[in-house]
Amino acid sequence: MGRAHTSFDVLARGIPKHLRGDAKEVATELIKDGLLLSKSTSYGLEVSLNPKMREEIERIIKEILSD
Repeated sequence: MGRAHTSFDVLARGIPKHLRGDAKEVATELIKDGLLLSKSTSYGLEVSLNPKMREEIERIIKEILSD
């Protein structure tokens, strides 16, 4: 966690086109909440999971998967 960055624009790939705007909004909220780290580059915004929030990220994933 936290070592590999991906382009913010790539996050929505694989999500149906009509939901991509929502996915980007959620990603923006995750950055505000500190679950995603952001890094500006010359070619755009890059994001990665915040390693300091690992336990919280894992808890959220388990909670969602158990529904």
